[in-house]
This record gives sequence, structure tokens and C-alpha cells, in this order.
Amino acid sequence: MRRGQLRDCFAGAGVKRLTAVDAEPARSNQHEIGTTRPMRDQFLGETRQEFSVTYVWLGREQEGFTAQGRATHYDTRENRPDRGPEWRLYYRANPVTEAMQEGDALFLALTNERLLYFIVAPGGSTSERQLSWLFGLQPEGRSFVSREVAGDEPELDFAARFILDEIGIEFEEPDAGRLDRIVAPFGMEFPKTAELSHLARHTLPEARAEDDPDAALVAWLGHEEALFRRLERRIVAARLREGFAGGNGATDVDGFLRFSLSVQNRRKSRMGQSLEHHLEAIFRARGIEHVRGAVTENGQRPDFLFPSLEAYRRAPAAGHPRLTMLGAKSTCKDRWRQVLAEAAKIPRKHLLTLEPGISEQQTTQMANSDLQLVVPKPIQDSYTDGQRAWLWNLGEFIREVETRARM
Repeated sequence: MRRGQLRDCFAGAGVKRLTAVDAEPARSNQHEIGTTRPMRDQFLGETRQEFSVTYVWLGREQEGFTAQGRATHYDTRENRPDRGPEWRLYYRANPVTEAMQEGDALFLALTNERLLYFIVAPGGSTSERQLSWLFGLQPEGRSFVSREVAGDEPELDFAARFILDEIGIEFEEPDAGRLDRIVAPFGMEFPKTAELSHLARHTLPEARAEDDPDAALVAWLGHEEALFRRLERRIVAARLREGFAGGNGATDVDGFLRFSLSVQNRRKSRMGQSLEHHLEAIFRARGIEHVRGAVTENGQRPDFLFPSLEAYRRAPAAGHPRLTMLGAKSTCKDRWRQVLAEAAKIPRKHLLTLEPGISEQQTTQMANSDLQLVVPKPIQDSYTDGQRAWLWNLGEFIREVETRARM
């Protein structure tokens, strides 16, 4: 299934480490960022231009916000032919630019429609790591490092599409017609998540948990997400055509806000449920004894417990080598610490996540907390070499559970 390329979204991108003058207008009494000759040659151009800009702030754990605005790219010396050009991007103050600080990473990325993304990520954060991997650029000092996005680059994989979704990039599915035919029986209603997960597996028979659980998990999740977005597009479009008219011809603003919130909440909640559905299908296909959502001490509910709740209850407080637990979170953020309190009889925790490029600081904290992170193989390329040496993939976790079952 063709999944598009980065060139379908962006013409070019650049990144730099923000200096005090860049990030703190009070230090320079201006709101400007200098651009480089390569950036102008690659995608910005050398004509004075006002861009529509989406400003994005990504917090340390991706708790971010956006703002819409404008920015002008111009030569500050255009009236001084006796001096060389000095091109700058002038922006107006907004919540994103007010939040950025010295040491943060600034990514400028231009879409094919000439919409400029002004994305700020705290230095050393997971967000910076993810964006650096997505664009293939590392900040290297006071000036921008940049590149043109070529048309012969690899197709967008699950990790790339995950990051694009985090910064609000919507894209058309190349196989939209086929996807529409698959979800057509649902009409204008969202099915239960378990039903859509089953349909994703049924309509992607080439992905087999018995052959490669890592590849199957990522393929099923990507296919289900594509099916969901096609169905969502149809349902949302129909609701928007109805409009949001209140009494006396007034616009029902509250109704629109409730609808918008419901769309966002549905997107957030279903991915975690889908992940658990597909993991359970893999464990069943491999014949692995397990229980999902069992209640242990203090009302805690580990996502998966191996081999059974009965075996867990019979075990002494110090545990037993056969026991294993697995948390499943589509994104980690600081929520990975919740897993540490689950299944007290199992001192070493395992957590599977779909989140690409988690910062080294975070993974070090996990390792020091006796938590083993499990990341599907197709997503591990977004991590550093040092992290990959420590990470487990799903196949390795399954082999560990199977070995313990024989004890």
C-alpha cells in the first residue's frame, strides 16, 4: 500500500538552535530570524514575500499549542545596493514565539502550498529528536541547517506519519478509493474500536503475526488508522454541511466547539484501544497464555499479565520467574511512570509504545527505574544507536514470555 512521501507535504525545511537574540525580542527589540543562502535557494526564494504561518510549540512531552499568523521574508538591505543582502524572517509576537527560549530548536518547514510551519521544540526534548529524524536535520549552531525535500525519498512509514500528525499535518491517503470501499458498510456511523481493528486485520491478510509480530502490529495499526480517517472525513464533512445554526438564525458556537472536541477526543482515545486489540490478536495467534486488564493490588490494571491472574495471585510477594507484565501506551510522555505501580509482584516492568524518537534522557530514566521499553522494529530507526542497543522489539518480548512459560 503506497503511503506517500515527505515531498507530498513539504518542499524544504531548516533547523537552528535559538540564540538569546532570536528567542528574546527584549534583547534585540525585534522579532526577526536570519535565513541563509542555502535556504533561499532550496525553498524560501529571494523575493520579498509574506507567508501565512502556522506557529507550533511542542512542550517537553509534546503538550503543545498552535497559533496562526503571518511572517515576512525580506532583505533588510534591499535599499542599500552598496552592501550585500541580509535576509530575515520578520514575525509578529504570538503565544508560540513568547514561549520559545534560548537553546530551543526552531524548525522552519515550507509546504508545497507555500504555507510556512514555524515549529519550536525545547532543546534535548523528545519533540526535537522526532523532528530532527523526520526532516533529516540536526541543529548545529547559530545558523540554519537546511535541505530541499526530494521526490525520490522513501515512503512515509508509521513513525513519520505519527510525527506529522503531532504537528497537525493532514494528508490524503493515496489508496483512498480502496479504503472508502472497505468502510462503506458503516455508512455514517463509527463502529466500535474492536470492530474496526478486526476489519483492519481481515483486510490486510499479508500481515501475519505468526511470521513477524512487529511488522504485523505496525501494518495493522497503520491500516486501521487510514480506514478510520477515511470514515471520519466522510462523517465530519456531512456534519459540516449541515452547519451549526442556532435559534433565531444565530450561529451555534457552543455546538461547533462540542463537535470539534468530540472529533479530537475520538482520535486520541481510539489509538490506545486499537493497540491493545492488535496486541491481543498477536498473543492469541502465537498461543501465548495471557489476561488483559486484570485487577491486581490496589485496583491497578496492567494492560497485559502473563500467564494468568491465578498464577499471579498464587505467587509470593517477591513474585515468580514465570510472571511478566506489559503496559501498552501509544505515546509515553510522563505517563510511563504509571506502569511502575502496576503488578507489584513483578519488579521488572515492560512497556510497549508506538512513540518514535523518545529522548535519551527519558529512556535513561526508564532504564534506571527497571522498566524495559519495547518498540516495534519498524519504529526503532527513529532512535539513536545507543538506544537501539537497549530497546526490545515485540518479537524479543514474545520470546521472553515464551521462555518464562516453560519455567
